[in-house]
Amino acid sequence: MLLCGSASARPLQPAKVLFYYPIAVGGEIASVIDQRVAEFEAMHPAIDIEPIYSGTYKESLAKVLAANRAGTPPTLAVLHAVDLHTLIDADAIVPFDEFATTVDRDWLEDFEPAFMVNSRAGGKTWGIPFQRSTILLYWNKRAFSAAGLNPERPPQSWDEMRSMARRLTLRDKSGNVTRWGVQIPSSGFPYWLFQGWVTTNGGELMNAAGTETYFDQPAVIEALDYWNDLSRGDQVHPPGIIEWGSTPDDFLDERVSMIWTTSGNLANIARRAQFEFGVTSLPAHKRSGSPTGGGNFYVFKRSTPAQREAALEFIQWMTSPQQAAQWSMDTGYIPVRKSAWDVPLYRQYARRFPVATVAHAALEHSVPELSTHENQRVTKVLDEALYAALKGEKTPGQALREAQSRAMRILRPYQR
Repeated sequence: MLLCGSASARPLQPAKVLFYYPIAVGGEIASVIDQRVAEFEAMHPAIDIEPIYSGTYKESLAKVLAANRAGTPPTLAVLHAVDLHTLIDADAIVPFDEFATTVDRDWLEDFEPAFMVNSRAGGKTWGIPFQRSTILLYWNKRAFSAAGLNPERPPQSWDEMRSMARRLTLRDKSGNVTRWGVQIPSSGFPYWLFQGWVTTNGGELMNAAGTETYFDQPAVIEALDYWNDLSRGDQVHPPGIIEWGSTPDDFLDERVSMIWTTSGNLANIARRAQFEFGVTSLPAHKRSGSPTGGGNFYVFKRSTPAQREAALEFIQWMTSPQQAAQWSMDTGYIPVRKSAWDVPLYRQYARRFPVATVAHAALEHSVPELSTHENQRVTKVLDEALYAALKGEKTPGQALREAQSRAMRILRPYQR
């Protein structure tokens, strides 16, 4: 049987756990991690957790794979949930089923089902959800009021977002834009933001096995046409490639009235905003929905039994209902445990700050984030196609058809 929810009372062997953690969103998350580690170590004196802040998800993956090839991987890492196939193919990680055998299955069954889709493969559990998210639309209520829009009613559809963005875009006497209507970042995680468009247009980017992509399907091309037209046609969205990291700042500085970004930015924006803002699910077209996102805990295969036991203890503690609730309040990530919603402090928080519940409600219509074998190569192909279309170098159809051909060549060895 697999895993219970609270840290055990059994004596633990002394162990040092090298823990790679990605810093990929705004805010002071590193200090939050440091605080959690110190609290855990005080309760578990035999365990030494050493956090290594390893950059973005992409940089962190490159570092752990290089360390794995060199025979010196970390014991534990938080890495992108969609890197599951890549880590398995590299023989880098160990499934929890093989070493977490002392406790019952209730622990895993308490995680949000939508997050477990990108945590399992081949009938085994390879990752434990930790900092998980969806894409949300944030809107500036003050800007809505100034534009004559109802500040309590965000766009519900693609057409409404386009029409509202037209009213929200401001220009000076020379025609220069002083505030954009809407902004969706196209660097950092462009494929993920694009999957929000594809999902709400009723399309899919890949199959469940991660062996096929569907980049050239009509619903996918139509989604990129719409995104591209917001800037090149309607001119209500900044042109070119928009930085992931600067998008929250552009919103906070009121250079843009609506943005798409991760729910993991919620606490950062809430702390810094000098105006009332709202948060809502992505505007629908043919359906509602968003891809899930964020990172999982992974344990590396070269770890010793004592290190695995220590890492498991830390993971169980970090994902306990109380810690999952506190992590959500500190960061804006969605509580990964269903029982976190029963924590009294979190119930009070949700009543006081109801926008925190929006991302959780969106899980009902969520889809798994794009994840394939050779995922870094495949997403790079898609990202390059998005760049080419958004910069006007290729039409959306041309860019995506070429991307589909390239992606399927990469995935051919896995189609058996």
